Amino acid sequence: MVLPALLLVGGLAHGQTHTDPDGFTNPMSTLEFNPGLDQREFERATFQALDIHDPWESLNRRMYYFNYRLDQWVMLPAVRGYRRVTPRVVRTGVSNFFSNLGEVSTLFNSLAQLKGERAMQTTARLLFNTIIGVGGVWDPATRMGLPRHSEDFGQTLGFYGVPSGPYLILPALGPSNLRDTTGKLADFGVERQIDTLGYAEASGGELGLTALRLLDTRHTTNLRYGQLNSPFEYEKVRYVYTRARELQIEE
Repeated sequence: MVLPALLLVGGLAHGQTHTDPDGFTNPMSTLEFNPGLDQREFERATFQALDIHDPWESLNRRMYYFNYRLDQWVMLPAVRGYRRVTPRVVRTGVSNFFSNLGEVSTLFNSLAQLKGERAMQTTARLLFNTIIGVGGVWDPATRMGLPRHSEDFGQTLGFYGVPSGPYLILPALGPSNLRDTTGKLADFGVERQIDTLGYAEASGGELGLTALRLLDTRHTTNLRYGQLNSPFEYEKVRYVYTRARELQIEE
């Protein structure tokens, strides 16, 4: 094991253990990091233990760098301009509207996973926000105590045992995998077919709506490239995304 070799076991080396007042021993209390440990060496050893299936890593890394530059040169300046010229109440209304569109996919996938209670809550949210909230611009459902859930077809496939497949970085959209990419396409098809608010028809010939949705997505996403301040940011994002998806499928 590489990781234990990077640690010093203080009192354990002398056979000492700490005993709690209740009589239980806590040998980990004497475990200390090697003060001379190189941070990069430690992180590399850590991520060797957290290996993710990534056969297309070379291509993914180039796409990750492309997304970083796209974010730096296009998306973030657009987001800053959007925030500067658009009042907060308008930005909130736009986010609520697109969030309400997402309830359609959540409802479909909740039913597909036989999550009855979640499906009923999502149906109520969709009805209240669409009717009372004027197409979803307002969010009265949350004020009424109805929680917002998020289910997608990638989770549905995982729920039924479909493996994630290779890790994949999508242009502009970021981390994914083969299963979740297929799920995104299926969710897009469902949204276009159901089209409860007429968005699909309206956006078909109007690129402005699609651009606004992409802008809102970036506006509401907190991730910033480089914020992890680590030479292993790619590996960290890959692990966090993969583990988060596993937890979403298990819930």
